[in-house]
Amino acid sequence: MGSAAASLSEPQVLAHTKRRLFPDDGERGSSYVVADTQFSQSEWRPGHPIDPSVRDSLAPFNHVRVGGGYPDLVGVASVDADLLAVDRLGDEPPLIAVEAKGYASSGVDTQRGVVQAYDRLHEANAAYVAAPAAAITATDRTLARELNVGVLGVDAGGTVEVLEVPRVVGNRTTSETTAVRFQASAQGVADASFGLNHPKNYLGYPLAHHADGDTGDLLSTYKVVGAVDDARRGAAFLGLIEETPRVRLTSLGREVVRFAKSECGSVESALEAFESWYRSRKRFVDLAPAWGRLARRVVFAYPATELLVEELQKMHDDWTPEPTLVELVEHMHELHPSFTVELFLRGDEAVRRRALTGDGSLRRAALEDGSVYHAPTVFQLKAMLYHVGLLTDRGSEPHRLEPTEDVWALREPV
Repeated sequence: MGSAAASLSEPQVLAHTKRRLFPDDGERGSSYVVADTQFSQSEWRPGHPIDPSVRDSLAPFNHVRVGGGYPDLVGVASVDADLLAVDRLGDEPPLIAVEAKGYASSGVDTQRGVVQAYDRLHEANAAYVAAPAAAITATDRTLARELNVGVLGVDAGGTVEVLEVPRVVGNRTTSETTAVRFQASAQGVADASFGLNHPKNYLGYPLAHHADGDTGDLLSTYKVVGAVDDARRGAAFLGLIEETPRVRLTSLGREVVRFAKSECGSVESALEAFESWYRSRKRFVDLAPAWGRLARRVVFAYPATELLVEELQKMHDDWTPEPTLVELVEHMHELHPSFTVELFLRGDEAVRRRALTGDGSLRRAALEDGSVYHAPTVFQLKAMLYHVGLLTDRGSEPHRLEPTEDVWALREPV
């Protein structure tokens, strides 16, 4: 065995495996993958630093419980056919968990990796152990076959060989695995999810799409919104349209069109009403009550909204009626840690490393810096929740955000 092969550490094995399972080729459709927070630190074991390039390739980081523990890598994606016995589970890509093993002072504990991966199958659709190829024995492969665990052998050059192929299994979804599935869905919180902070801009898109004429021209003509791409993207995130392979209205989007016809007689007349609201800073539900109530139903259907409202109600019941952003994030992290991290914290390596410890705990000092937060959540989504009457305060852009003063309070607590 060459010295290069014998030096393959666990983070290196994991980085090569991520590139093989979840290549960033833009052709996988909806996908999302996170590495465990232990790999976001400068060392993965005392005296064993993680190369910054390896750490960067493994980002983003989160501490996601799957089965009885925390896999080294967990993601949702449609993977290559040679990696799975079945290439898909229903209409959704599978949730995949990976346990990586590398060379340590006592060798490579491949058998433990197989057992850990098997444990993840309580909640994952497929599980793998990845290790240096030279360290994987026939006994390891036999055990993995018996337990339906995939085996990936990694060589010193980074090539990953599929030694055992697992079968896809159906499993229950927990609140923790839901966080990863949510990010992989069309509605996940990405940096480009919500580019606009007024719900009317998104309601207008299905109307303009349904009306006769070019959608972008109509949105501009009626002064609904000039940023057509942002409006389309946000309409997709709110579930009003589907963008593949062509834009089409969802059932929720069609309901917006029906409402427009009922309220205004035609979608064109509805768009004229939108023109009269151009640049108004008044709360939307007060400016146009009927449309504001419709927007409220649409925004409430967005998966993150219900979670936010429920947790704010709990905080109100516990004598915290006007929590700050920091207090809200700390509260939610206690109950929904993975989802909270994905919803609020930017996904880049530096932010997750600053904000999360190796075991996934929050560092409060980092939370007090507005720059660590996802703008689509703390600015655009919060502004929409304000406009539809759910929250008392507007959102703020991260560079203007004071997290210890930014109030997240229900306008109408129950």
